[in-house]
Amino acid sequence: MLRIIALVLLLLTATVWPAAAQYPERPLTILTGYPPGGMVDITVRPLAEGMKKKFPKGIGIVTRPGAGGSLAVAELVQAKPDGYTIILAPLSTLVIHPQLNDLPYKTPDDYESIINVVSFYSLLVVKADAPWKTVQDFVNAAKASPGKLRVGYPGEGTSSHLNYEEFQRLAGANFTNVPFSGWGESSPALLGGHIEGLMAQPGEVKPLVDGNKMRVLMVSQPKRHPAYPDAPTAKELGWGDSPSGAWFVFVAPKGTPGSVQKYIHDAVKASMEEPLFINTIKQRVIDIDYRAGDQIRADLWKEFKYHTEVLTRMGMIKKK
Repeated sequence: MLRIIALVLLLLTATVWPAAAQYPERPLTILTGYPPGGMVDITVRPLAEGMKKKFPKGIGIVTRPGAGGSLAVAELVQAKPDGYTIILAPLSTLVIHPQLNDLPYKTPDDYESIINVVSFYSLLVVKADAPWKTVQDFVNAAKASPGKLRVGYPGEGTSSHLNYEEFQRLAGANFTNVPFSGWGESSPALLGGHIEGLMAQPGEVKPLVDGNKMRVLMVSQPKRHPAYPDAPTAKELGWGDSPSGAWFVFVAPKGTPGSVQKYIHDAVKASMEEPLFINTIKQRVIDIDYRAGDQIRADLWKEFKYHTEVLTRMGMIKKK
């Protein structure tokens, strides 16, 4: 009799409380904060393709450009922390923008940093037929006609912007600043003659440099770039020795369960090892840079504090 009662209770329990669904039971949405054709878009698409093996319901890439990527991160941090909405966000969007603007995220404690995938530094380019053969020529022209030369960069408060501002300050030149939403806008602007110079990512300009449409004048990384060995560093020229690099980090809303974060991490990590992603990044001459867990969170906090100092020195935020 007792066995019969126990069996009935077990059946009732199974009816009232069905087993928890296995993640993922629906499609994953990956947000991006920059227009198609930019480095974020180029990086995320082969990653998403490789991740589909772990997300059989599908993966959708949703572009939310604007405000240097911060509009997309703002949407992300307010999303439900169920693991179905994540973003691939640049370092600048995560640690610089919240110090400059009133956003729903303030520090690296306001989101879950899951995994870093790539890193690189910006460089200064002009059209291949431009009259300036060296960066010194470009600076001298700017000094001779202050404000005449226009220099673009992918968004206010980005790493490229900060590198450009430090270069402008230390070189003693006066350019006209032209921010864009991303590479998809800035490259055509340079080629179309709407700006004279551009702070860009190394991989984005490689096909155009190889095609003799752009020329690299300077790189902002600590050492010369192997793809552009003739271009001097800002440090060599005495124009800054602490460049601001760019990382791309997958981030989830605060409170996303640890088991779900691990699932996403493992899917991304596996995709990073796929030939499609490796070849894409190799063609773009940027570095695959795997960091995760406590390391990436600590690195984000380190960069957050470093940029507080830089932004204060530039007068972009007031001293506290």
